[in-house]
Amino acid sequence: MNVPKFSGVFRSFLISYIVILIIPSLAGYMSYRTSISVTKSVSIENGITQLQKSKEILERRMAEVEGFTRQLAINQDLNVLMNERTANDQTNVYGIWKMMRDVLTFGQTNDFLQNFFIYLTNYNVVLTPGSAYFRPEHYYESFHYGDLSFDEWKQKILDQTHRSEIMPLHPFVNKGTDTSVITYMQSLPLDSFNGSSPAIAVVLIDAKTMTSLLSGLTDRYGGWVDISDAQGQPIAMQGIAQADIASMTSDPSFDSNKMDQFYDDDLVITIRSSSNGWVYRAGIPRHALMENANKIKAITWTVTGMALVLGVVVGFLLAYRNSAPIHRLLGIVREQFGQEGGASNRSDYDFLHGNISEMITSNKRLESELRRQLPLVRDAFLKRLIAGEFKSRDEILAAAAQANTGVSGHSGYAAILQINGYSGMDSVEILNELSAARLLLKQGLIDRAGQIPMTDLGSDKIVILFPTVDGETGHPVAREDVEHYLNNLERHVAAEYRMSFTAALGGFFPSETEVPHSFEQAKQALEYALHLNRKGVLWHDEMKLESATFYYPLDMELRLIGTIRAGEIEEARRIVDSVISQNTMRRELSIEMKHQLVGEIKGTFLKLLDQKAFQESDQFETVKTRILGIQETETIDGVRREIDEVMGTLCRLVTSRKNDSHMRTVEQIKQFVQERYSDSELTLYRIAEQVDRPEKYISQLFKEVTGTNLSDHLEKVRMDRAVALLRNHDHTVDEIASKVGYNSSHSFRRAFKRVTGVSPSSFRQSADHWEGGQIAE
Repeated sequence: MNVPKFSGVFRSFLISYIVILIIPSLAGYMSYRTSISVTKSVSIENGITQLQKSKEILERRMAEVEGFTRQLAINQDLNVLMNERTANDQTNVYGIWKMMRDVLTFGQTNDFLQNFFIYLTNYNVVLTPGSAYFRPEHYYESFHYGDLSFDEWKQKILDQTHRSEIMPLHPFVNKGTDTSVITYMQSLPLDSFNGSSPAIAVVLIDAKTMTSLLSGLTDRYGGWVDISDAQGQPIAMQGIAQADIASMTSDPSFDSNKMDQFYDDDLVITIRSSSNGWVYRAGIPRHALMENANKIKAITWTVTGMALVLGVVVGFLLAYRNSAPIHRLLGIVREQFGQEGGASNRSDYDFLHGNISEMITSNKRLESELRRQLPLVRDAFLKRLIAGEFKSRDEILAAAAQANTGVSGHSGYAAILQINGYSGMDSVEILNELSAARLLLKQGLIDRAGQIPMTDLGSDKIVILFPTVDGETGHPVAREDVEHYLNNLERHVAAEYRMSFTAALGGFFPSETEVPHSFEQAKQALEYALHLNRKGVLWHDEMKLESATFYYPLDMELRLIGTIRAGEIEEARRIVDSVISQNTMRRELSIEMKHQLVGEIKGTFLKLLDQKAFQESDQFETVKTRILGIQETETIDGVRREIDEVMGTLCRLVTSRKNDSHMRTVEQIKQFVQERYSDSELTLYRIAEQVDRPEKYISQLFKEVTGTNLSDHLEKVRMDRAVALLRNHDHTVDEIASKVGYNSSHSFRRAFKRVTGVSPSSFRQSADHWEGGQIAE
């Protein structure tokens, strides 16, 4: 069973499965995007929260530093020392020692107070936890700023009044160790404003101590942190250089007022302190921020990819499996609709009766639509027929059957009815009136002559084909009957509608191919009647024709050529007889006109010989010589005999070529069937495709040439092979069924019994007594 992998049925199934697979995949993708967005938002929120907590801790520590200076301001011992008057370089050593002991405990509760000093102006002494430097120079030797000299330090810090003042980050040397500090300064007492103060409390806060409060962000994400004051001066930083901070804040694309934003592949979180205006910034690398999201992404794409691949494979297999029976059914339907007779396996597909009912319903709708359009088709056919557009009788018969005109197989007379009194009038009112008049004439004809072929010719004429046999009763209709119908109609319309018409009739047409000729005669008769202003009924043979020229119109020549090319000798003879009759019985030709007529007819047959089909024949030269040998001086009967011989020869050549072509096509069909009989998908459609012919054509052709239906021939070939296989005893019945092109052993057994009269098993048991090697025709 080989189903075309890219057939329409297979593609439909596969696309349906893929669409079903894509829908949950899209839903999963939307869920994935939502998960990524939520994960990203949560990560950003966590970073902001952690930075906010670190800010709060830092501000509390700084508040404790400020509280420390306020406690110093109310310390009684320190107030005594600040207000003592020194004399004779006497120093209150005990008071200084006691003060050192008092401040020693402050640094044990707050790591921001690990390094501070109190400068007493009156004693010029620097007090630190556990030490007293009676000269500031001694203190500055061990603790000094890397970018300030002693004098600058003394002038900037010791000799100034400070009120909760913070000096930004500066390099600092702490007993030989390089570090960075910010400096908190507060003059004592707190209300010192005159440019100098009795004492100054200075707290040196190590930048590392401050950034350690933010280490949760850097340790977790591997990013950076930065703290700057309201003027943008650095307070503390970690993981980033001051130059990078400056570059970022000066970049126009960076919004300093935005809480979170991406900059250089980092998420930058910015928080401002409402108490001191400090700006806290933290930078989190995108890859660290999206770590969890990337895990989700990797898992999602892996699972989705595997599911899609597996789903496509499963969809491919299901599409193949489900399209196989439908494809088989399509082949059988094509075969059954493409030929007559033949074996039927439709009972195997009873489950599809609903679909077949739909086909029947659709067919009924189509029939209804065709019936609705039938008048238009019939009118178009009649116009083509009278215009002589058909090339052969077969073409006329096929078109007549399609239009259901009733013309097929009839002879009769062509007539033209012209309504009088409207010549040269073409206003809208006149056209409407003429339309009504034509309808009245048609209905009157139907009432008197029954359903006969009619069509309009312009706005004031009707063309009618009167048959010589009534299609409804089967009674013959003579010329007198036609004239009687028209005379009765003329009296009726004159009395009822005060309308008159002129009826012109052509000569008798013996077959459908002569209708254009009879119509041309009717046109001539109508022109003759209008010329003489004659009303009523006029026949063509009642005219007095002039004989100045011969009669051989172009459409008559073209019909003759088409008829001979189709091999229809009888129609060709009828056309030639009509031409000769018109030029002998209705005309008296001069000698010159007779010679020209014979020359024109010879020219027609020489044109025929230019066709490739005749040029390749071995009789080409013989026929050409015979045509050229027709003498204009011969009698008309002699010319007729010579032409008849030439036509017979040409039509036999056409028929012979047709038969050869048909035999080759039939042999090609037989050979293809012999080669592919084991294929269960071998249908009429596939055979027609192989020989490049329509299905209906090869079905009828095979029947005409061989006398056997194509389906019967295929079944016989299969049965012959089955008989041979049954005799060998090498295969089971089921295997033989598959080898000879049957989908199931049941259908094979039924077909075998129908052809041979016995079942395959019974045949095998009696094989030794079976007579004949093959099934009889």
